[in-house]
Amino acid sequence: MSTQPLHTLAVQQQALLQGLLARPGSAQAREAEEHLHGVLDTRHIQAARGLTAYQANGHAMAERALLSAYPVVAALIGADNFALLARDLWHQHPPQRGDLAQWGDALPGFLQHIAQLADVPYLSDVARTEWALHAATGAADAAPDPASFARLAQEAPEGLALTLAPGTAVVCSAYPVASLIGAHRDATPRLDEAARRLRDGQGEHALVWRQGHRVRLQGIDPSASALLRALLAGADLPQALDAVFAEADGANAFDFSAWLNAAVTDALVTGVHSLASLHPTSRKHTP
Repeated sequence: MSTQPLHTLAVQQQALLQGLLARPGSAQAREAEEHLHGVLDTRHIQAARGLTAYQANGHAMAERALLSAYPVVAALIGADNFALLARDLWHQHPPQRGDLAQWGDALPGFLQHIAQLADVPYLSDVARTEWALHAATGAADAAPDPASFARLAQEAPEGLALTLAPGTAVVCSAYPVASLIGAHRDATPRLDEAARRLRDGQGEHALVWRQGHRVRLQGIDPSASALLRALLAGADLPQALDAVFAEADGANAFDFSAWLNAAVTDALVTGVHSLASLHPTSRKHTP
């Protein structure tokens, strides 16, 4: 059993962690190396080799963790570029938790500031959608409540909201992100069709949710997108429908009943619940 004081061990562990996460060649890396010299005998050849091995292992873990969350981004930029991207993200946005499955959410914003990727401006939105898919995979389970739908006929809609499936998210993009990801994931649509939509400047609203244990991705119209985004923001049904009619094209009336039937069938909507509090808003439309 080690007799090394716990506080000394903690200092050494922190110094090693800083050395692993600092970008090689940076001022931060040099400071971390000097700190390591002060608390560990890193000038010994075996210690130096060990540190190098730990750094290489950290880069490999970063690549594997990021690839599991962003396989389409990796396919779009190529394996070598993705490996470099993973290492850069590892050093600039290091993990804050022990579970690497929760690391990588900073990538969409990170991509927007890489000059070399300026010719693929849709990459950030693809990454946002892929992270939503990744997050939905690990979202907590929730039991459906089919009996609660009777409340829609029995109670006033004010204060009632639809319960959405675990991991539900909506990504609004000026690019066909749902098509691009679908083409790479399951060839739906075909890759050439996704490329055509990209060339034509077709934007999409991508819906992500979990149907049982299966994570789903679907392109939806702006009206359904407005409704779901309002519900996700904490709106009740009248507020959510107000959001729909505020954005809907007058030529395309939104059929709430038809949408709800389809959403329940697809396990996107799993029940009805009461909101704890409401924000004042106009009440022009009710379901």
